[in-house]
Amino acid sequence: MTRIVFIDADGAEHQVEGAEGLSVMEVLRAKGFGIEGECEGSLACATCHVWVDEAWLDRLEPVSDGEADMLDCAFHVRDNSRLSCQISISKTLAGLRLRLPSPVR
Repeated sequence: MTRIVFIDADGAEHQVEGAEGLSVMEVLRAKGFGIEGECEGSLACATCHVWVDEAWLDRLEPVSDGEADMLDCAFHVRDNSRLSCQISISKTLAGLRLRLPSPVR
């Protein structure tokens, strides 16, 4: 199990463990942290959008064209925006920090 740090939309910090090979989206959905993931990780929505801590961006796989297209549909996009369905849990990401953007009201 690999531990990551998730900061919810209210600013509360949570230590979350996930099995290697699962996506961050799968782990956060299972814990009930407000990640929708309506398309189940098939790159057909942007409901699993997160902000990745700047210190971790260069450790992730590059954004694919499909992910970039979906991020164009997301709200509150920043330079550190990623789709959590495209981030796979691995030992090299132990300590990864990410934040859920504020919900659109």
